[in-house]
Amino acid sequence: MTNLTIHLIETPEEMTLIEDLQRTIWPDSETDIVPSHMLITAVHNGGLVLGAFADEKLIGFLFGFPGLEGTPDGPRPKHCSHMMGILPDHRDSGAGFALKRAQWQMVRHQGLDHVTWTYDPLLSRNAHLNIAKLGAVCTTYRRAEYGEMRDGVNAGLPSDRFQVDWWINTRRVETRLGKHPRPTLKLDHVNRAGLRPLYALHPSTDNLPCPPEHVPPFEDRLLLAEIPVNFQALKSKDFALARDWRFFTRELFETAFKADYIVTDFIFDTNQGNPRGMYILTHGESTLEDFE
Repeated sequence: MTNLTIHLIETPEEMTLIEDLQRTIWPDSETDIVPSHMLITAVHNGGLVLGAFADEKLIGFLFGFPGLEGTPDGPRPKHCSHMMGILPDHRDSGAGFALKRAQWQMVRHQGLDHVTWTYDPLLSRNAHLNIAKLGAVCTTYRRAEYGEMRDGVNAGLPSDRFQVDWWINTRRVETRLGKHPRPTLKLDHVNRAGLRPLYALHPSTDNLPCPPEHVPPFEDRLLLAEIPVNFQALKSKDFALARDWRFFTRELFETAFKADYIVTDFIFDTNQGNPRGMYILTHGESTLEDFE
């Protein structure tokens, strides 16, 4: 059984290992690598670099730093969680959750209560971790957040991102990261609630999911928005279809957020013969439990 541990990264020698790890996780674009001297500077000024080790081998890392956000009452401090990466062979090891849990503990110790970060909303595994397991929520869609990205993972499509809000002192987050975390939702939860996705995924000739042509109406307090369960595989197989998904979901989520919907949960159900991933969007104070 793999022995997974999380450690603070603080020395120049360790930062060089983090720099090399980035090149492995995001190949083919040296300009996207955060160099070790920047990581050191951030750590010496309130920032945080964590390493995940499996049997003493570095397999993942997390990098964040203090920031400011604008509010009606003026600037307010927060923590910006800028990067997290796990080696492909270890992405089901629990390393990502362990890194974020360690970050949660350390940022609370700094006296901050708000953490933000971005991720591609079409990546089901990331959505499952960020929204379902960590308890982050989202009301912000950022078009082409990082401009043109050239690494092997992101190249070719607009770098649209969700910016999520992680309110780390709330009961919502504590019930997910505590000793007895809330079980993540499965399809049978929404089936019992009688909920249906906003749209159906119609298989194309090569059995790939196709987005509908138009954004559906938002009429209920609780909505389901399904996305491809493996967007990177879809992109490799049918780039044009992946691009269609990017532009469809851009319009979908921008419209939802303008109508005061919030992304509050995610279902990533791989136990069925047909794996599926779908966002739960709520309006007002509605939750899935209201419908069960």
